[in-house]
Amino acid sequence: MLDWLAIWGVTQAAGFIFKPILEDLAKDAAKDWAKDLLKGIPGKIVQKLKKEDIEIAAGKALKEFLQLMQQQLKVRCKLTETEIKDYTIDIQKFISDKSVTEILGQAFDINCESLDAKTLEDSWNRLQLKPLSSKFNWQSFTEQYLTQVQELLLDSKDLQHILELQKLSDIEINTKEIAGVIVDFNLTKYQEGIRECYGNLKLDSLDTSGYAYNELKLWRIFTAQNVREAHQVLPQVHELPKEHLRRLRESDQVEAEVELEDLERHKRVYFEQPIRSVLDVVNKKQDYKYIVILGDPGSGKSTLLQFLALNWAESPLDNVISLPITLLIELRTYMRRREDKECNNFLEFFHQCSGAIHHLNQLELDKQLKAGNALVMFDGLDEVFDPGKREDVITDIHWFTNDYPDVQVIVTSRIIGYKPQRLLNAEFRHFILQDLDSEQIQDFINRWHELTFTDAVDKERKRERLQRGIEASKSIAELAGNPLLLTMMAILNRNQELPRDRATLYDQASRVLLHQWDVERALTEDKRLDPKTIDYKDKQAMLRQVAYLMQTGDKGLAGNLINENDLVKVLTDYLKTIEFEKPREAARVMINQLRTRNFMLCFLGADYYAFVHRTFLEYFCAWEFVWQFKETQTLTIEELKNEVFGKHWQDESWHEVLLLITGMIEPRFVGEILDYLMVQDGEEEKFVNLFLAAKCLGEVRNRLAIAPTANKLLNQLKDLTKYDLWYYYDFQLDEETKLVHEIHTQAVTAIATTWQESPDTKTWLKERAIQNDNGLMRRAAVEQLTKHFKDDPDNKTWLKERANQDNDGFVRRAAVRELANHFKDDPDTKTWLKELATQDDHWFMRDVAVWALAQNFKDDPDTKTFLEELATQDTHEDVRREAVWALAQNFKDDPNTKTFLKKRAIRDTHEDVRRAAVRELANHFKDDPDTKTWLKERATQDDNGLVRGVAVQALAQNFKDDPATKTWLKERANQDDNGLMRGAAVRELANHFKDDPDTKTWLKERATQDDHYFVRGAAVRELANHFKDDPDTKTLFRERATQDTHEDVRRAAVWALVQNFKDDPDTKTWLKERATQDAHEDVRGAAVRELAKHFKSQPELLEIYYHCAVDNAFKGSHNPLLKPNPRYIALEIIIKQFPQHPQTLPLLRDRTVNDPDEQVREFAQKKLKQWEG
Repeated sequence: MLDWLAIWGVTQAAGFIFKPILEDLAKDAAKDWAKDLLKGIPGKIVQKLKKEDIEIAAGKALKEFLQLMQQQLKVRCKLTETEIKDYTIDIQKFISDKSVTEILGQAFDINCESLDAKTLEDSWNRLQLKPLSSKFNWQSFTEQYLTQVQELLLDSKDLQHILELQKLSDIEINTKEIAGVIVDFNLTKYQEGIRECYGNLKLDSLDTSGYAYNELKLWRIFTAQNVREAHQVLPQVHELPKEHLRRLRESDQVEAEVELEDLERHKRVYFEQPIRSVLDVVNKKQDYKYIVILGDPGSGKSTLLQFLALNWAESPLDNVISLPITLLIELRTYMRRREDKECNNFLEFFHQCSGAIHHLNQLELDKQLKAGNALVMFDGLDEVFDPGKREDVITDIHWFTNDYPDVQVIVTSRIIGYKPQRLLNAEFRHFILQDLDSEQIQDFINRWHELTFTDAVDKERKRERLQRGIEASKSIAELAGNPLLLTMMAILNRNQELPRDRATLYDQASRVLLHQWDVERALTEDKRLDPKTIDYKDKQAMLRQVAYLMQTGDKGLAGNLINENDLVKVLTDYLKTIEFEKPREAARVMINQLRTRNFMLCFLGADYYAFVHRTFLEYFCAWEFVWQFKETQTLTIEELKNEVFGKHWQDESWHEVLLLITGMIEPRFVGEILDYLMVQDGEEEKFVNLFLAAKCLGEVRNRLAIAPTANKLLNQLKDLTKYDLWYYYDFQLDEETKLVHEIHTQAVTAIATTWQESPDTKTWLKERAIQNDNGLMRRAAVEQLTKHFKDDPDNKTWLKERANQDNDGFVRRAAVRELANHFKDDPDTKTWLKELATQDDHWFMRDVAVWALAQNFKDDPDTKTFLEELATQDTHEDVRREAVWALAQNFKDDPNTKTFLKKRAIRDTHEDVRRAAVRELANHFKDDPDTKTWLKERATQDDNGLVRGVAVQALAQNFKDDPATKTWLKERANQDDNGLMRGAAVRELANHFKDDPDTKTWLKERATQDDHYFVRGAAVRELANHFKDDPDTKTLFRERATQDTHEDVRRAAVWALVQNFKDDPDTKTWLKERATQDAHEDVRGAAVRELAKHFKSQPELLEIYYHCAVDNAFKGSHNPLLKPNPRYIALEIIIKQFPQHPQTLPLLRDRTVNDPDEQVREFAQKKLKQWEG
């Protein structure tokens, strides 16, 4: 009888703890295990082996396995001999498991490169065996075991017979293959196949008439996208617009497996992931071996894989040998060949299928794959429509990764409809393609025009036109992030103008997405919707009606929302008109196709759908109105004016629809619409009627047909550049100043944009920039002149003249900004800005030069040092403050910036600079553990109340979720010895804790009981801001307005009352009392101002204004920023609201001479001069 323990080498092994396991196996009754262990050897070889050979091989292998196990437990896990013995029974169970013996037996295959360590580890856990230490390394263990067994095959005389049989088997296989048609492994031909198949940019789906793009090389135009990793892929997170989350919560119909809070959390986690280049991810094989790339249609998934294949194919052959072979499999083609029985797996596909780029010998390919010498890419999982077949493909991919664990694998799919779990289980990491950003779009546009234009002038003109079109239209910009649609824009831009011709773009884009995209791939998702039966024109018609129905909903176009039942009805009704069989059933199939394939609709949950791109909602809605107006003639021009434009010109969410309509109808009808818009009273709507009219005119190609209407509109817009409000307002502080400036700026912009081609426009802008009395208006003219006439060779000289010589600070600053923005590549610009920042006598010019340097030259190595010098050495606090801001904004990642800001926040002699430093430090370093403590120190230790107030504000804004913040704020508001500080704490408590049940009561106490007027005034204002619906606040405001001892509190109460109760019938009467009876001129002036603002041109108020203009006892000089003179306020109101009253001119003449305030006299003299011409 053979001594198996001696043959296996067990008796010679000293200290072998697991010897009892092999002793049991050596018994006759337990010999079947040996054949199971050698199943890794091909069956026909095992059949030729003697029973004795099998037992020798199996025993020796298990002895190596057990010795390595003992070594791992002793050396790596640091277990004692007794602790190791405790594993004996568990190891016996482990090696008796069939899946384990299959893996261990693979070591006998001489072609085996690695063993599946992960499955061994999973099997140990599955069998619920005694847990192993975390230090136990399965990968290292399996590698050592494979090496030891294959060394036995090579060195052991007993096992050489097994090795020889395997070698003979390989020779037999090769001989059989030679007898048939030889499939070679010619990488040069494979490279040629890739270049032929993918070398040129595929534009089959797009209308390229007018130019031959067939020679445009993909690798020269490809723009690498960015990606974000999705650790948990929930397609509904990426399909669900945030504005609809509230609707889901209210309807309580969120999908059961995903709660609303989870959706919010997943979306937040996803957007917190860093954005990185997709090429950086692919190139890090060690970190990202298995990848799924998800993206929308046209986002560049297939183009990315084709680029990677081309990148390999373009490499010289001597380099290719050392590079991983790039294998690209289009899954739709693979599945067709699989269904046709041409292949059973991916290797056979490359070896013999007609759909392969070039045939590669599968045996040689197998060797390369086992060596890990390949990048394998599976494109278009979403294009395998049948769910069962898609699961089969995923199984094939999973098996492939198991068979070739060292190969990097990439899979692509659309997001919608993708089910991630199986590939997540297979250790695939998921990345989602991002829209192209502005830099990537610019790069694509530049390279496109370099490659497709030969005429330099035409190239530059078309390039700028496309860039300008994207920048000018939000709707176009929304689509430009999609590489397919951006390519379409570039093609269209050759012969048509964007944004004016954007309706043509949207038509072509919808045609591609609705039809050609899948038709040209021979893809039919559902035979019930054969494209020969329902083509893109039918789908466009249906979407027109869907969009038309949407605009009639509760939220109109702003909502972008349609109920599923309404959607089904619209589609069903249309399908009935074309006599479609089973229209309701087809409508539901159509909805799914519009969502999953056509990229038009998305599902929001709660039985609601929306357009994926708002752009298409607007386009189809506009097209439907035009269809009714032109094609079916069910909409008249009067209805178009009154029912469409008349009802919606005030609503900004409708403007794009209205503009698209004007671009699709004849000019004479547009003229009638413009006339209609110009007669509307648009003052309450900030004259949006006129600005919309200007944009509508911009959509008209032939303006000569409506020249008189266009001229009338131009004159109205020019009048609007002189617009002013009907009451007095503080030029430097009030919101009214912003409103008037906004109207002036929009008027200038509308003229400059709409009449850019007119030779008079440039002259008019220059006149406004030099001659206008309003500095803000002149600044707007400078900006528009530079924007629309930047190619004018005189611009740079003219801007320098304005920057150096203009007598208005607004204009000089605007000129500096425009010079820096448009001429930053000029070598003199940076030097000039530095001189301005250090040598100009006016601080406001040094200030804007600092801003321009930081904005345009932040990448220059000396900019930071220069800014630090200005932040510490300039003599004016505003320049130092601007430098502090610029440093924080542009160099926050510099480790020294935080320290520098802390020093400025403590050491600078002026409170404005210290405030800026505190604010910027809180904004950019709030996550630093010491920021909160430091802010509390500044809030209590700075000797200036305004600085302390900024620190309080920063604490409240950045640490409001800290439960201690509210307590600390209340302590400051009640106990701080500085009134400004207490007022700041009151304001922040109200802003951030208004929902706290005791906040209102506490504010009322501060409004009446604090001994500092600033705190009482702050409490009154915050009550007005946050508790205006409380009936008690009105009483409190009236009491404060009449009884408070300080005029600032009474003035705040006057403002609060009018702000929240202006529609109360008693408010006007009460204001008249305050305007005449209050003891302080500031309160009387505030009441006069509110009367004029809210009760415009009422004759009964003239006497109050007149009395104030003549008799108010204000002493001193009018200062609009610090102390406005009520007589000045009243005089301006009378001039604006009662210009034709017989008392107005005599009053004006009287004030030019008799008012004791020189500022009032000068104002009266200026107005009298304008009056008398």
